[in-house]
Amino acid sequence: MRALIVRGGWPGHSPEEATDRFVPFLRDHFDVETADSLDAYLALDGVDLVVQCWSDGTLTDAQSAGLVEAVRRGMGLAGWHGGLVDAFRASRDYLQLTGGQFVAHPGGFVDHRVEVVSSHPIVEGIDGFSLHTEQYWVLSDGLNDVLATTTFTPGPDTPWREPVTVPAVWTRRWGAGRVFACTIGHAPADLDIPEVRTIIERGLLWAATP
Repeated sequence: MRALIVRGGWPGHSPEEATDRFVPFLRDHFDVETADSLDAYLALDGVDLVVQCWSDGTLTDAQSAGLVEAVRRGMGLAGWHGGLVDAFRASRDYLQLTGGQFVAHPGGFVDHRVEVVSSHPIVEGIDGFSLHTEQYWVLSDGLNDVLATTTFTPGPDTPWREPVTVPAVWTRRWGAGRVFACTIGHAPADLDIPEVRTIIERGLLWAATP
């Protein structure tokens, strides 16, 4: 099986350092290649999994169509944090493919909880956990299979007046393909948290499963 890491975009999410953390794991299961150009999405024949870490950025119509069609035919797409869910905001087809879009991380780096809400194999045996990093507020759609959530608590100065719970980890099917998303991972060190590492590794394999 072939895995393609597509990395670049805004450097603040350390796309090379972050994805390099998973290369040894991926090599246990795939032939691994890397690309630093979105033109990689023009030639995805034979690729079983794309691991994307590309925050911000712009997809051309041809690049977007290549990625969306490859997933529809059965390729997996996986990623974390802004590298997947704060990318290509102008591409409606991409947003529909991934099923979620970052809109805010109130308070910057904050203490918060991630609660597991599913018995899916990706999160099996993992309890909720606490961490200190960006807490992603995302907009998402009803097709997502939500595996874990995080809740924003209102305060005296917040514009929201009730607790807001949003997805933190989800999967979705798109045609014959699979999409895995984890909103945790602003800094490479976040990816070393044991629960986060396990969830992402399982998610990568799940997304590549035919």
